[in-house]
Amino acid sequence: MGKVTGFMEAARRTPARRDKVERLNDWQEVYLKWDDSDARRQASRCMDCGVPFCNSGCPLGNLIPEFNDFIYHGNWEEAVERLHATNNFPEFTGRICPAPCETSCTLSVNSDPVTIEMIEKQIVDHAWQEGWIKQQPSTNKTGKKVAVIGSGPAGLAAAQQLARAGHTVTVYERDEYIGGLLTLGIPEFKLEKHVVERRINQLRGEGVKFRVSTNVGVDITHDELLERFDAVCLSGGSTIARDLPVEGRELNGVYFALEFLTQQNRKLRGQEFPPEENIDVVNKNVVIIGGGDTGADCLGTSHRQGAASIIQMEILPRPTETRLATNPWPQWPTIFRTSSAHEEGGDRDFNVMTKRFVGDEDGNLTGLECVRVEWVKDEKTGQFQMNEVPGTEFNLKAEAVFLAMGFVSPQHEGLLDDLGVDYDQRGNVAANGSLQTNIDKVFACGDMQRGQSLVVHAIASGRRAARQIDIFLTGESRLPTVRGYARPPIMATAGSNDD
Repeated sequence: MGKVTGFMEAARRTPARRDKVERLNDWQEVYLKWDDSDARRQASRCMDCGVPFCNSGCPLGNLIPEFNDFIYHGNWEEAVERLHATNNFPEFTGRICPAPCETSCTLSVNSDPVTIEMIEKQIVDHAWQEGWIKQQPSTNKTGKKVAVIGSGPAGLAAAQQLARAGHTVTVYERDEYIGGLLTLGIPEFKLEKHVVERRINQLRGEGVKFRVSTNVGVDITHDELLERFDAVCLSGGSTIARDLPVEGRELNGVYFALEFLTQQNRKLRGQEFPPEENIDVVNKNVVIIGGGDTGADCLGTSHRQGAASIIQMEILPRPTETRLATNPWPQWPTIFRTSSAHEEGGDRDFNVMTKRFVGDEDGNLTGLECVRVEWVKDEKTGQFQMNEVPGTEFNLKAEAVFLAMGFVSPQHEGLLDDLGVDYDQRGNVAANGSLQTNIDKVFACGDMQRGQSLVVHAIASGRRAARQIDIFLTGESRLPTVRGYARPPIMATAGSNDD
């Protein structure tokens, strides 16, 4: 423990956000940089609890009290080494993870938690600046070949771990850019793409091969895939967006959120789109349906494009400002949150259901018809039922609507159906405790197997899949488990649940 009284002497502080007016005129990250002294002072607040709930709250099992202690004492190199012991990409989690570790922090019982996420970001950015993060190519090649399908955080984590275990790894990506949602889905103001690219370059230096613009199942058949590789890791994400099949859905101006976000990221890479495909909200009235992070990303992007007005709507009630008694620490708190995009402007509304989209005679969106709803608890089942509130119908003017209501499953048509993998009740790829599917030598990880989730879960799942594939191919593995350091070789069968 760095400083026994640190949590009493220092208040929680996060890096300041750039001026709203300034940042709305560019696509750079919204946070100003911390000094190393700021990170050390915040790290001093860590109490090194007897039971560090932050560690168990993190799906990766990050060794948070340890790297906090190293930072407080100025041991930056040891801190980054400890951080990478459990996390391949702390610069991603340090920017876009909602930080379940912080809500599990013991200080959260009655105070403000340690700024774990920003400390993590500071450690890894400092390490890149100092040149401490090096390529780690394996010197012990196994001769085994592994295909990783999808280059999001789960696929990248699996690929890096497998390459370091000595396997020959090829990552297939059907888009033209590597990184999945890290590159095309998340806006630059949350995650600048050079941060992703430097990690991809590290993976290349460690021997990982990337094949972009390759739709596996079409450009390469499932039979060819199984013939060429000794193991296959499915990490294609949860890509089928939840739709809103109401009257007027076909009107021009109603889009899935990712159509908007991915196009903007492509524009920032210099890509141009014909007028009939271009999604531009300058001087338009925008409605975002969905109150989560993807909706907030659409909000921030609409601000920067110059929308005339923006409202983000949610069918659920407005969360409370503080935890309810039924949502105690260290559970994830279901509370009202404000992102940097909300700080920049726009309105928010809750308990709203869209009845239909309205358009003109040319097929262009002009507005929405909505109604207020209420949620009533059924005394018998304990479940909440949604009811429309009579007399609360209202109209909204809109020339652009973005559906940001989450994702339901991976795409079944094509590779997954051709392989014949089983699905779980939610339509995700079913896998056993070792992340192996019903098809020999085919494994699944990330959102494709778990369902839509957090970047930290994706990385953890990718690391775990890599270990299980390594065991499947060689009978043992020196790769670390998801929680903790590398252990001595574990002799196990492919069907074991070593987690």
